[in-house]
Amino acid sequence: MAAPDHTKLQRLQALLVDIDGGLDLAEARTRFRAIRRVPFRYRPQVVVVARALLTVGVGILSGGTATVVALTFVAALAAASTQSGLARLRVPSFFSQIAGAFVTTVVAVTVSALAAAGVEPFTGVRPSIIVASGIVLMLSGLTVVGAAQDAIDGFALTAAGRILDLTLQTLGLVVGILAGLELGSVVGYRMTLPDGPLPLGPLPGQVAGAVVIAVSVALFNGAGARIVVVSALLGSITALGYAAASAAGLHVAAASGLAALVASFVGVLVAHNLHVPSVAVTTAAIVPLVPGGAVFYGLLGMVHADPAAGAGGGPGSLVLAASVGLALAAGASLGIYLGTPVRATLEGVARSRARVRR
Repeated sequence: MAAPDHTKLQRLQALLVDIDGGLDLAEARTRFRAIRRVPFRYRPQVVVVARALLTVGVGILSGGTATVVALTFVAALAAASTQSGLARLRVPSFFSQIAGAFVTTVVAVTVSALAAAGVEPFTGVRPSIIVASGIVLMLSGLTVVGAAQDAIDGFALTAAGRILDLTLQTLGLVVGILAGLELGSVVGYRMTLPDGPLPLGPLPGQVAGAVVIAVSVALFNGAGARIVVVSALLGSITALGYAAASAAGLHVAAASGLAALVASFVGVLVAHNLHVPSVAVTTAAIVPLVPGGAVFYGLLGMVHADPAAGAGGGPGSLVLAASVGLALAAGASLGIYLGTPVRATLEGVARSRARVRR
């Protein structure tokens, strides 16, 4: 799956500002060609490690122990390396999703088997966090926000294309997870069914995990230092906004949508003043709210099909995950929609004050 290049996006935004300021057409074309030739900021190895670092943030967010976080990082590193190798071979992203999800699930099943056998330090480890973190990793680059934004703006054709791509990538993720779980069942090791979608840890851990996730997303999307800092700030705002909305008694989907709206709105205002693409920081900020735990619980419940073990909540958990995903997309898009005129008003006031001072 091709990752966006936020460094190029930032330079293109700066070029648009210069064009609006009266830049010559020939010079604009020359600079545009130079931007297109700029290589990706980081080497492939750095991108792989940054993607694996995302799952560390998810583990912290879920209140995982140091052992769980370390195992999560190892599983994600294996999955990200597998996907990177398949990308170099030009394997379609659908099959890359299957492979990455399969590798992550196999590691989790192995950890579950070792824990059941009493092998240290795997006893007491929640392998469900490993798979849930991998799901967030696989879903982090999908175009939920872009599809919703295109639909809201009236670009039905591009929105339909993005939604189809999203559907195929998610199906690849599902196939990979189910294949890993079935392989474990065939060899006699079944994943322990959690009681429900993974709960979040203490508030400081939620904020720290959200910051780690936002920074890692910014890094593997080729962002520079400025975008990384703004992404970290918005990641913490997202975590605090979600915690506040949850404390107020809002449903998890409503709380997620509200947190995404706040982060997106603030991102539009802050990003423009710092000459940072708002879509770059907004995407990084909402990834911590991707419902990886709910997706895994729903799939695991459907595969085991054991009502006595609580598998009856599987389909309901998938519906919950879908509602959270839609709420994130709607909240982020609405934040951009509301923040854009506010930003334009603030810019007009700033220009008027500048003229008065002159």
